[in-house]
Amino acid sequence: MKKINRTNKIQILLSIVFLGIIISCMPSDKEPKNNGDNFGFKVETLASGLESPWGLEFLPDGRILIVEKPGRLRIWENGVLIPEAIGGLPAVWPHGQGGLLDVKMHPDYLQNGWLYFAYSSPGPGGGNTAIGRGKLEDKRITNFEVIFQGQPYSSGAVHFGTRIVFDAQNYLYTTIGDRGEMPNAQNLGNHNGKVLRLFDDGRVPQDNPFVGVEGAMPEIWSYGHRNIQGMVFNRASGDLWTHEHGPKGGDEINIVIKGANYGWPLATFGVNYSGTIISNNTSLPGMRDPVLQWTPSIAPCGLEMITSDKFPNWKGNLLVGALAGQHIQRVVLDGQVVVHTEKLLQDFARFRAVKQGPDNLIYALTESPGLFIRLVPEK
Repeated sequence: MKKINRTNKIQILLSIVFLGIIISCMPSDKEPKNNGDNFGFKVETLASGLESPWGLEFLPDGRILIVEKPGRLRIWENGVLIPEAIGGLPAVWPHGQGGLLDVKMHPDYLQNGWLYFAYSSPGPGGGNTAIGRGKLEDKRITNFEVIFQGQPYSSGAVHFGTRIVFDAQNYLYTTIGDRGEMPNAQNLGNHNGKVLRLFDDGRVPQDNPFVGVEGAMPEIWSYGHRNIQGMVFNRASGDLWTHEHGPKGGDEINIVIKGANYGWPLATFGVNYSGTIISNNTSLPGMRDPVLQWTPSIAPCGLEMITSDKFPNWKGNLLVGALAGQHIQRVVLDGQVVVHTEKLLQDFARFRAVKQGPDNLIYALTESPGLFIRLVPEK
């Protein structure tokens, strides 16, 4: 047998190590591919000192509306955050995670002037999420009316949701979390743990999936959700994308379809905060699986789909605000499939809202500290 000298042994070992490196770097069909879409941008701080800002909206005249959870509506105008809050809104129930949670302009705002607000409303036994609308006149909301009130009221301090979006036919979609009571999400007899669909005046569309079903709330569009705090339409495909908080692990991105059950709490990747098991199932027949799940949790809040030519490498991507994760997560899609994720602005702050502006730049709200910022591409 031919003897292997010390030099040959070293060469063989190096070859094995080198081969191992090559194999470890080869893409796996089971893992998302990194497309290498790095894109330079800078952050501009537009306002500071906000108290728990939750949502923002861009008015046609260039002003920007910001809602603060304690119940204040603020205006950013000509580069300045106006100190005085806008009057005319109803008293909110600023209880735990509840408060003033979102603002959205009607698609025909230039014709009708309606602004829509999501907020926690007090009622017998506590409160629940409500949707109201009014008109901005002389720095005051007028003609305010409640068009939807979530039921039942409860004393719980968590999982109010919520976001407001309109589809191409001007139907209004909103969300309420399970309000801290897991069984709510599977019970069609309440609004909690659901995506809800309404006409823009609060009436119930008769083609909603549970209209006429005994014991079911007719506003329900989908169910089995824990706590949705991000929702956006893909205008090109019509898909409704949402994300929701899991417990300890199991945050999800979903594509919401009519009448579907999204599993909570019967199927989940998360566990209780104590570490005990909620369900042994991550998937069940007849229930929709998430497009993406995060374990450990990033605590997603705020969701946008980028269409801007100013961020060409991000077109068609989702941007997700992360509270516990303290970053914005870029989610790269191939149709309805996630192919890559990337963390932006890691450890910058807790991100509460992310939105593309009419100028095609990207705006965000953070808490702790309460900032209003803008992402601008570097030339």
